[in-house]
Amino acid sequence: MDSGRQILVCQYTNCLANGSAAVLAAFQAASVPGAMVIGCGCQGQCNMGATVRVLPDDTWYCRVKPEDVRAIVEQHLKQGKPVAALLHPRFHPQF
Repeated sequence: MDSGRQILVCQYTNCLANGSAAVLAAFQAASVPGAMVIGCGCQGQCNMGATVRVLPDDTWYCRVKPEDVRAIVEQHLKQGKPVAALLHPRFHPQF
């Protein structure tokens, strides 16, 4: 289930201003089996930063803080259940 996942953490201007460097560091420090953590450029959602996108699930998280990383890792990446409170409403309007 975790094989081949990518965790993209925006490192562009607005997301950086909202703490995305610390979010990236938290993901890099976490145990994320079978996933590659990548600091990336703008994904077009910086107004909701820090933005995190999980592929191939195509799950978008917004306003992520370093303290949210553990819940994303444990609940979503290890158990397959996205963290509803952090889902980006533009991409996941049902939550």
